[in-house]
Amino acid sequence: MSTESVAAAAGVPAGELAISQRVQQLQALIEQTSQAALAGSPAAVSGAYSSSPGGFASALQAAGTAVGTPVAYQSSATGAGGGSESTPYDALISNAAQRYGVDPAVLHGLIQQESGFNPNAQSSAGASGLTQLMPGTASSLGVANPLDPTESIEGGARYLSQMMGQFGGNTADALAAYNAGPGAVQKYGGVPPYAETQSYVSKVLGYAEAFRQSHPMTSVGGVA
Repeated sequence: MSTESVAAAAGVPAGELAISQRVQQLQALIEQTSQAALAGSPAAVSGAYSSSPGGFASALQAAGTAVGTPVAYQSSATGAGGGSESTPYDALISNAAQRYGVDPAVLHGLIQQESGFNPNAQSSAGASGLTQLMPGTASSLGVANPLDPTESIEGGARYLSQMMGQFGGNTADALAAYNAGPGAVQKYGGVPPYAETQSYVSKVLGYAEAFRQSHPMTSVGGVA
C-alpha cells in the first residue's frame, strides 16, 4: 500500500506521514550509531549506516525531500556548508560537550544550523549568539552575554544536555525540543509534525555526521 493510501486510511495528510516515517528511521539509526560509537566499534557503526536502504545519508536526504523547503528558523544566519569544516570554536565545543556529556559532533551540527558559526547572529525573535539562546533561556543557564562564544557554547551544551536527559538520551527528540520546546515533544511523544522542526532535526544530524566523517577521532561525549 502506498504512503498516500495509508495516509488516506488513517485520515493523516500524506506529507506528515512521510515525514514521521523518515524521522522514525533517523531515530533508529541514531540509536544504533550511538551505541556503536560508545562500544568503540567502527564496524558496528558502519553496519548501522548500511542497515537502512541507501544508508544514513540517503535517509537524511529523503527526510529533507519529505519536508520540502524548510521554513526559516529563528536564527538569522544558518549554516550553508556541510558541517564538516573546522572552526575557531572546535576546542570550546569539544570541552563543553565533554563537560555536559553530549556528542561534540551533534553540538557542532547544532551550532552550524543555528548560527552558521557567526557569534554575532541575532534573530528577529530575540535569540542571539552561536547557539541562538533566547534571553530567558540564557538567563536560566547562567549565560550573561549570549554573544560571547564561550558563554554561548557553554549554555547551548548545557541546554542540549538537559534536553537529552529529559528525553531519555534520544538525540532527535532532544534536538526537536531545542528547536520547538520540550512541551511540543512531550505533546506528540517525539519529534513534532512541524515542517520547520523536522527539517531542523534532519539538518543538524546531517551536519553532525559530516563532522564525524571528517573528524574520525570525534566520539560521543568527547574527543578520543
